[in-house]
Amino acid sequence: MKLPKTILVLTFISTAAGCATSEPVAYEGLASAAQLRPDTSDKTGRSPYSYRTQTDWRQYNKVIVEPVTVYRGKDGQFGKMAEDDRFKLASYMQGKFAQVLQQRYAVVSAPGPATLRVRATLTGGKTTDPVLGPLSHIDVAGGVYNTVQSARGKEGSMTGSASYAVEVYDSVSNQLLLAYVEKQYPNALNIGANFAPMKASYVAIDKGANDLLARLR
Repeated sequence: MKLPKTILVLTFISTAAGCATSEPVAYEGLASAAQLRPDTSDKTGRSPYSYRTQTDWRQYNKVIVEPVTVYRGKDGQFGKMAEDDRFKLASYMQGKFAQVLQQRYAVVSAPGPATLRVRATLTGGKTTDPVLGPLSHIDVAGGVYNTVQSARGKEGSMTGSASYAVEVYDSVSNQLLLAYVEKQYPNALNIGANFAPMKASYVAIDKGANDLLARLR
């Protein structure tokens, strides 16, 4: 017996909401964990904890991008993401962050004047369900749910994501200038990001790299 369409829609939305991953936390294994505080200015829910000093970012024109590490703390949020996928995502993050930061900074390898040091840590990730991910973005019920989520700037149904922490230091003094934890994911209406298990996580990293560059203003 077929269920009425209204029941199918409500069932789908309930399932999608129940599958949403948790928001990032102030991961206790981070060097900046003691400095991170709830960020009341974040209205998106993607970056609930941060730390920032009064910094004139214009005084910096070079950056060291440290190798991205995979977080090993018990409060990590990788769920069922395979170990190999975690390392691949961290490697991609390393290259993408360096590529985007190069738009404004010379990427260097040694500390020096006017040089920032960026440390990024991949703290969590979620792959897209290979069946429900694509289906939920072409199905009528999924379209309704994801349209609402897109308007709210929230996570789409059955889609992947990436969570990470960024710590930015003065390379000479080692003073912590900026730190935050963040979760990124594709726009809920980005259908193309849901047709491969890891695609959404890579899109999330792309967004995260651009977000970092915007913060260094």
